[in-house]
Amino acid sequence: MKKIMSRNTKNVLVVSFGFLLLFTAYGGLQSLQSSLNAEEGMGVISLSVIYAAIILSSMFLPPIMIKNLGCKWTIVVSMGCYVAYSFGNLAPGWASLMSTSAILGMGGSPLWSAKCTYLTISGNRQGQKHNKKGQDLINQYFGIFFFIFQSSGVWGNLMSSLIFGQDQNIVEVPKENLEFCGVSTCLDNFTVIGNSTRPSKHLVDTLLGCYIGVGLLAIIFVAVFLDNIDRDEAKEFRSTKGNKSFWDTFLATFKLLRDPRLLLLIPLTMYSGFEQSFLSGEYTKNYVTCALGIHNVGFVMICFAASNSLCSFAFGRLAQYTGRIALFCLAAAINLGSFLGLLYWKPHPDQLAIFFVFPALWGMADAVWQTQTNALYGILFAKNKEAAFANYRMWESLGFVIAFAYSTFICLSTKIYIALAVLALTMVTYLYVEYNEYKHPTPQVTEDFLKPIKPKLKDDKEDNIISQTQL
Repeated sequence: MKKIMSRNTKNVLVVSFGFLLLFTAYGGLQSLQSSLNAEEGMGVISLSVIYAAIILSSMFLPPIMIKNLGCKWTIVVSMGCYVAYSFGNLAPGWASLMSTSAILGMGGSPLWSAKCTYLTISGNRQGQKHNKKGQDLINQYFGIFFFIFQSSGVWGNLMSSLIFGQDQNIVEVPKENLEFCGVSTCLDNFTVIGNSTRPSKHLVDTLLGCYIGVGLLAIIFVAVFLDNIDRDEAKEFRSTKGNKSFWDTFLATFKLLRDPRLLLLIPLTMYSGFEQSFLSGEYTKNYVTCALGIHNVGFVMICFAASNSLCSFAFGRLAQYTGRIALFCLAAAINLGSFLGLLYWKPHPDQLAIFFVFPALWGMADAVWQTQTNALYGILFAKNKEAAFANYRMWESLGFVIAFAYSTFICLSTKIYIALAVLALTMVTYLYVEYNEYKHPTPQVTEDFLKPIKPKLKDDKEDNIISQTQL
């Protein structure tokens, strides 16, 4: 029996593994920022700078870069911005950390917009080729992507835990310090963390060296193996564009805001930033690092990444049977229960299993927010996909910025109440979008939408079949 892989599926796998490598480095580093660079809140502030820069770049860079360079080379260039952040952490200071954070942020929106555009094009083309619904293929491709991509948290955090576990300065948390963990952390106690001893410099440099190497490998992998599927479209745009087309492209992100569906999706998109930032910024610092120590952050986040990865794949498949609404409601219920649990839980080293339960549940919910929201944007705004995904990154990043910005100014319990309020608003506006979509369905993409595709291979058989292996 033969197993056939289409060219589109091959490209999805290349994108997925490229992101896996890149975010093995960045994801692990992000999880450690609030604890590794805790002095004067420098780590959290650097994350705020990253997402503020993403907001700025979302306003104009993605459509311009994707139209001019194509998705492939936009991804490659943007990946270089992420690697720069790892270099900035080698000598962490306000100048080095903030400048490389800004560089990463400027590349962040084009990277994710290009990725989403690439998967949307691939899903629609595969659907056209096999006479299937494009939205089902898009859902599956985003599910495959997030299944592979989210596992990056396993490897990145495993690296940090194994390397930091060799630190000789690990000490047991004094019992009197545990009273400052969890929601007890408030106002005057922001700088008091139970076990926040920074690992020795040579261990930090070893970890960063590994992250830099993996990031560079991601760039090479994508540059060599990813097909440039929209090369002809980018070439045509460069050859025919004038001042008018430049400004049309520049303003495309803002023009899409005239669509009421996009406006109604803003709370959902911002909530994605709120819930991710809470886990990586608040949970890791005020629960894990406080009660268990920074060397355990990686192990706890591995649980989140593994749960997220498996559920992303499962939900990408299940969506065509259950529909999006059921999955979004499941995610909302999980986050609601988790937030309420964190309000009343007093973290203690003796309750080791509970430290892993919350990230496991969080990973399940985040799998829905990521796969289904990305797919929803691709389905609703298929003809304006570059601008749509630029808006997605812009509003999600605003959620990150707000959450990180008030991180050192308000009580943890207040942060939880804010996240719950945004979650409630999210479900109201999202369900209205679904109701409107039910009443007035978005038309499926047509052949005109896929016009730029012209296979370079000699015949259709070669285009469809990339590899054949015996089962």
